[in-house]
Amino acid sequence: MGGCQKVRKLRRLAAGVPVAPTGRRVDVHVHLSRYWPDLARNSYRPDLEFTVPSLLKELDAQSIGFAVLLQLYSNPTPAGVLREGEEMFAKSAGRLLKTVTIDPTQGETVVHDTVALWERARDLVAIKLYPGYRSFYPHDPRLHPVYEYAHKAGIPVILHQGDTLDPDGHVKYARPLEADEVAVRFRDVRFVLCHLGNPWVEELAEVVYKNANVYTDTSGLLANPRVPYFAEMMRRAQRRLTNALATIGDCHRVLYGSDWPLESIETAVQLITGLDLSPEDQERILGGNARALFRIDPPA
Repeated sequence: MGGCQKVRKLRRLAAGVPVAPTGRRVDVHVHLSRYWPDLARNSYRPDLEFTVPSLLKELDAQSIGFAVLLQLYSNPTPAGVLREGEEMFAKSAGRLLKTVTIDPTQGETVVHDTVALWERARDLVAIKLYPGYRSFYPHDPRLHPVYEYAHKAGIPVILHQGDTLDPDGHVKYARPLEADEVAVRFRDVRFVLCHLGNPWVEELAEVVYKNANVYTDTSGLLANPRVPYFAEMMRRAQRRLTNALATIGDCHRVLYGSDWPLESIETAVQLITGLDLSPEDQERILGGNARALFRIDPPA
């Protein structure tokens, strides 16, 4: 270890900041919450242990050093969202990175009060929004304070896109085309469009290609490996991802994500490692791009 690198590590330890594990990969899309609805039915394995150690074990098996823990809109209070994120951050020794969320349909007062709460928080890496699950478009004017905060804090906004797990959701709110307007209006904010926009993958690729401040993730594209036709599901997802990369023109704004516990981390990684890309581009998708976007320190 070089002298300067060793000094930085010692300073981080002295300040109580967790030192990064050796895995350079980053999963940008995991969930772990006491408010997860119907875990046994929705997770990729009905007997899944929905705990920090279980999640970290799966991450370790795929050389993943960090994961972005996306808070749920079903958490009843903004303070509860922050508290749960802080608990998971601490239990994981800083490997499950903290995010926040807000439902703008609760009204402008709630939005303003929530943003004020975020301004007193520490170590937030992103804001997650759930259009489709809640009835709002990404360009809803009530979200302007959220985007202004994201710009000031220098953190990205992650938008659910495409199909919803909840059959009562309204997917018209979660089309990638609806994100284009807000990406143009807030050029200084970086947006991550989840799930490759499935089923609107080609539409999403155009929005990412057009807007230099827009990224996408590969989460939630695969079901339980034991379902019929899983092998074809994998091949289809890889074809669609390859086509999206061809439209975008490079891989630098494509981020690996699993959507754990809906999808196993192993199969989510196999989606990327099975692509006909150079090892360097595979690792950019699996971690390098996320490290730059979320400003994650390299391993000491």
